[in-house]
Amino acid sequence: MITTGYSIPAEGCRHEIDVSRSRFIATLAMADSIESTQQFISSVKHEFADADHNCWAYLIGPPGSRDQQGLSDDGEPHGVAGKPLLTTLQHSQIGDIAVVVTRYFGGIKLGKGGLVKAYTQAAQSALEQLETTEKINWVRISVELSYPLLEKIEPLLAEYKVQVLKRTFSEQVTLELELPDKQLPHCHKRLIDFSSGQIRITAGDDRS
Repeated sequence: MITTGYSIPAEGCRHEIDVSRSRFIATLAMADSIESTQQFISSVKHEFADADHNCWAYLIGPPGSRDQQGLSDDGEPHGVAGKPLLTTLQHSQIGDIAVVVTRYFGGIKLGKGGLVKAYTQAAQSALEQLETTEKINWVRISVELSYPLLEKIEPLLAEYKVQVLKRTFSEQVTLELELPDKQLPHCHKRLIDFSSGQIRITAGDDRS
């Protein structure tokens, strides 16, 4: 099976758990840019401005990505909130995701180990409720080929989830195509190999 994208949050999600009378409210959202992620974190902190802590983590990119990520313990002991939240996201098989876990202290100290467990559980519980969708980055290419090759390559285009945007018929056939960016190198090679180099391929614009 050909993989074309990765899972991302379809919409926001919130779930609350109680641990030794402390409330842990986990809020999840899509994080596809630093700006939108910062706005999300700020909005949750504003909503729960009276909370003891609003700890957070995010990763931008495919599941497990370490290129753009961030975390904060927001006043909790170092390493007990932000790091376990980020680790939970990295192992969720979901990309472009951010979480803020709000804590209202209930009067019973949990200790460092207890806090790590509680923040992890809060994030995992919210992830279990989260609805996801698939993110695909699309690229456009132009393909010029002979008439006899047209019918032969159509099954190959379907295999790579290629969408035919436009067909132009003159001495040659020109196809304006759109396909997932991850499939472009494989599809390009298959087309060239299949036609013994008789197909001309030029790049177009990207579209996410």
